[in-house]
Amino acid sequence: LSFHHGPALIRRFIQGDKLSEAETERCNEIIEAWRERLVSISWFMRLINQHIASEANREDNCTGHFWEGRFKSQALLDEKAVAAAAAMAYVDLNPVRAAIAEAPETSDYTSVKARIDAIESNKASPPGLFPFAGNPRENMPDGIPFRLMDYLALVDWTGRQVRDDKRGHIDNTSPPLLERLGFDAKSWLATCTLIEQGGIVGTETAIKAALPHLQRKRFSGFRLPNR
Repeated sequence: LSFHHGPALIRRFIQGDKLSEAETERCNEIIEAWRERLVSISWFMRLINQHIASEANREDNCTGHFWEGRFKSQALLDEKAVAAAAAMAYVDLNPVRAAIAEAPETSDYTSVKARIDAIESNKASPPGLFPFAGNPRENMPDGIPFRLMDYLALVDWTGRQVRDDKRGHIDNTSPPLLERLGFDAKSWLATCTLIEQGGIVGTETAIKAALPHLQRKRFSGFRLPNR
């Protein structure tokens, strides 16, 4: 009802008017349809696109279609499809492909930047994101069956590929992502291993300061290199 006026029958229902049994049943049918729309990505994209298109057309003082379509949907049939460039890397590189950002670490509102920021802030994993669990093995914990360092290298490599249908890409003269972040391969590997295991990551000072809050007396972690 924030986007639409709603049927007159529903307005009467909301106002508390006395309705017949048939009218009440019809209201319930309409409300049930709305409940289904609230969990439909298609309806979500339809309404948000409608709002943005109306605002854009109002600013430009014009009418007509603003979007070519609501969205594209593809089935991801296994973990490899999610972990590889088919899905995650594609989304994480959208700002680079659109020439909005020059590299993954400057791509706002992407999961790859959130993961990089977490590393730089000595945090184990960004809240709300599925963790990397490392390569598949026995007693595999929940998480993406991929190493974080391998994924970042994959994103960096993929972003350097020049495509005629996209405006942007990572400059091929730019150093590798890990070097840009100030990590050597050995340090990065040790850091990512701890993160994948859910251990404590940070400088010695930061870890010691955190011990009282964790009710621990000793620490085992990895000291990030100075930059």
